Amino acid sequence: MTAGERSGPRPARRAAGGSEPPAAGGSDGTTETAARPEILFVGDTASDTYVTLAARGARLIGDGRDVLLAVPFGAKVPYESTVTIEAGGNAANAAVACARLGLHVALATYVGADQLGRDVVAALQREHVDTSLVRLDRCAPTNRHFVLRLGDERTILVHHEHYAYHWPHLRPGEVPEWLYLSSVGSDAAAYEDQIADWLDENPSVSLAFQPGTYQIARGARRLERLYRQAALVVCNREEAAAIGGGNPADDVVDLLDRLHALGADAVVVTDASAGAFGSDRTGRYEVPIYPDADAVVDRTGAGDAFAATVLAHLALGHSLPEALLRAPVNAMSVVHEIGTQAGLLGRDEIDEILDRAPAGFAVRPLRHEQRAARA
Repeated sequence: MTAGERSGPRPARRAAGGSEPPAAGGSDGTTETAARPEILFVGDTASDTYVTLAARGARLIGDGRDVLLAVPFGAKVPYESTVTIEAGGNAANAAVACARLGLHVALATYVGADQLGRDVVAALQREHVDTSLVRLDRCAPTNRHFVLRLGDERTILVHHEHYAYHWPHLRPGEVPEWLYLSSVGSDAAAYEDQIADWLDENPSVSLAFQPGTYQIARGARRLERLYRQAALVVCNREEAAAIGGGNPADDVVDLLDRLHALGADAVVVTDASAGAFGSDRTGRYEVPIYPDADAVVDRTGAGDAFAATVLAHLALGHSLPEALLRAPVNAMSVVHEIGTQAGLLGRDEIDEILDRAPAGFAVRPLRHEQRAARA
């Protein structure tokens, strides 16, 4: 199958039922449920503040993968600028990306009943994300993350609040075609079990799983039901090794096969400048990063943009190769802006860029890697 072929809509695998919203929560006061969402995104949301450090006030120590960001201890450290993304986090980033790609999307998440939480809701609504399943928790504040930028790389200070997670009851008109699950807090194991139960009871919804840090730490055995239910799993190379076993230096075909062994129908593994690799029931594929001469400004959010673009095009009925062809374009655009959402593109914009893509940019069949080991 070539990159330009379509396979038609992927067979759905999972969707609705559930439990009542938590007493500590409550709706944001606005609902946007006029149409059934094509994708319901689930995961923690945070207010992300990007701090661009001044080169004279910070430096990097070490090389390779063992690099440390150093700032003078006990000193006033200069910075150049700040940018705030009111509704950040994997699920919110992916929801905004898919909304810009023209899909009707909703987000189920928890935020504090504070000004930051209200800012999250307002930001999502500006991006045409349905917020009827956003819960305002009066017992915990909204998550805040701080991104320390130096050059085109960053260190992220993260903190997940403890929310009263509980899977909501969804009315028939709220049941999505796809459910996307990503990063939630360290205390969300029971919540994940509720989601798995909901998927078992309702096999019409397809699950897309982009596991977050705590989910990977919990291990594939603890989350075996979610991996088995997944129509799509997306992660980077290091995460693939941690989830499926082995080492990041292993042949990527082996990494893909180990993820399939957990039950996922389709698997996508990103690998920074080496591009990305995908596999489904019809074949294995590789795609390079989109060639671009412009300098990288900020790499934050490239992975979310890639994953969301793959998901969006699968939801629109494209084949996996067709989705893989478009994802690097959106990831390329995101890294030209500070933050995770400013560079996200619409479908027409992606197609326009592909129309003038270099001849060498294409999705190709993947064979075993021709290299003995990775650094």
